[in-house]
Amino acid sequence: MNLTMDAGGGGGGVSGGATEFFQVRLNHRHDPKENQCSSVLVKHIKAPVHLVWSLVRRFDQPQKYKPFVSRCVMNGDFGIGSVREVDVKSGLPATTSTERLEQLDDNEHILGIKIVGGDHRLKNYSSVVTVHPEIIDGRAGTMVIESFVVDVPEGNTKDETCYFVEALIQCNLKSLSSVCERMAAQDST
Repeated sequence: MNLTMDAGGGGGGVSGGATEFFQVRLNHRHDPKENQCSSVLVKHIKAPVHLVWSLVRRFDQPQKYKPFVSRCVMNGDFGIGSVREVDVKSGLPATTSTERLEQLDDNEHILGIKIVGGDHRLKNYSSVVTVHPEIIDGRAGTMVIESFVVDVPEGNTKDETCYFVEALIQCNLKSLSSVCERMAAQDST
């Protein structure tokens, strides 16, 4: 499993790699099969955990911070096992994604999803996102960890597949950071 660290957002006073390592071992354990790849990405956000979690936990509204989502429609009630239909903006090799909520823990700040269908090449994709309080530059901040496992599509290598999925997640995490830091700045004024 790859571990991709966030190069930005931190700086003096970010809690160290031991916390990241512990959280990855605790909550981000995937068991990739031979034809799968897996990775872990970490983003440090200069906004309090409650604010970041308020966006991450919204399985029914991923478009609040995910730039490639144009629309999301829930099928049924919001809870474990609920399914969302996501429309993807043009420019990606996909148009729709059907995703099931696998895990939602508001106390531990854990969200898990599994892609169960759609028009794309991400088969057997599942991910876990955890949100952790930390201190960044003497202020309340958040460490977000996202991990995934996915089948490697025919005609692609593990490295190519991981690179593609990591790039999507990094865009989502960068957008999450921008949205949350903007909201935190508005809250402080």
